[in-house]
Amino acid sequence: MDEETNIPVSLQKLIEELAENVHETWMEARIKEGWVWGEKRNEDKKTHPCIIPYEQLPEFEKDYDRKTAIETIKFIINAGYQINKINI
Repeated sequence: MDEETNIPVSLQKLIEELAENVHETWMEARIKEGWVWGEKRNEDKKTHPCIIPYEQLPEFEKDYDRKTAIETIKFIINAGYQINKINI
C-alpha cells in the first residue's frame, strides 16, 4: 500500500462514517457470537469493553476503526477508482 496516498479533504466525513460502520459491523458479529459488554475483555466469559455504540468509544478505539477506514479508502484510490458522492 502506498503510504503517500493523499485522501481528499472531501472524504473526511466518509472516513468517520466508514469507521463507525467498521465498529458496528464488528460489534454485531461479536454479539451474534454471544459476546456482551464487560469492563474487561475476557475470552472465556465473552465480555468486551468496546461493545458499545461508536459515539461512546474512547478516541484511541475510534482511531483503530478510522485507520481501517483510511486504509480501505487508500486501497480504492490506489486501485484506480474514484469516490464520488451522489445525491439520493
